[in-house]
Amino acid sequence: MNAATRIAPTALVTLLTGVALWHGPIAQLPDYHAFADVSVVYGIPHFADVVSNAGFALVALWAAFRLPRVCTHRSLVNGWAGYRLFLIGLVLTAFGSAWYHLAPDNARLVWDRLPITLACGGLLAGVWGDVRGESSAVLAAWMAALGVYSVAWWYLSEIAGQGDLRFYLLLQILPMLLIPLWQWLYRAPLADRLSFSAALLLYAAAKLTEINDHQIAEALGVVTGHTLKHLLATGAAAVIVGRLVCRVCLGKKTVQICVIDQSQQHK
Repeated sequence: MNAATRIAPTALVTLLTGVALWHGPIAQLPDYHAFADVSVVYGIPHFADVVSNAGFALVALWAAFRLPRVCTHRSLVNGWAGYRLFLIGLVLTAFGSAWYHLAPDNARLVWDRLPITLACGGLLAGVWGDVRGESSAVLAAWMAALGVYSVAWWYLSEIAGQGDLRFYLLLQILPMLLIPLWQWLYRAPLADRLSFSAALLLYAAAKLTEINDHQIAEALGVVTGHTLKHLLATGAAAVIVGRLVCRVCLGKKTVQICVIDQSQQHK
């Protein structure tokens, strides 16, 4: 890898940060809390938007059962600190987003957005640790701090009368650009690249359905765009966790084969 290629990720982050600073504040849409889902089921308002968050917790629970003591597994040891933050973010998203959608307002939205930044930052740190072969612990800590900062910046600026989503949005955009770039530069395994690309495409689709919440509700009738966003984002998380599980399982099989080969050689 030549020097110009090596600095490409840093150059990209610098460019996007510069554009965000040059652009100025990005305000939240004035009707952001007016979601299409107005259903009330079993006394739960916005029922579909609330319960569709359960998928995030289920994916994290799956990881908890299938990735025990993975921090010592050679396949994920470098990226585990980041992936752990990603999984924590998923669990907190399930509860934070459900809490927000029960009665949408800016104060509750903090507890929806904060876990999302943790999940995005954790995923970014995990992949960095994977491709670089270095511990992701320090980067994961920094990403968690930046996530908290981005949401605090938005909320305090909102209270001041000019909400600014620049840094929150930047933390969601960076994983979609840096992860495939890192995996390409450092020649990550093809299965990793395909899995993460599929997950990022699902997440991009989720953002599109979020933007077209009411239009999708009118077109489909049975589901709103925001509910569909939750389902697509859950699918993206499931693809990532599925790939991590496969890596650990393949690593175990490789170790077992090596042990069998060595035992046969001794015979």
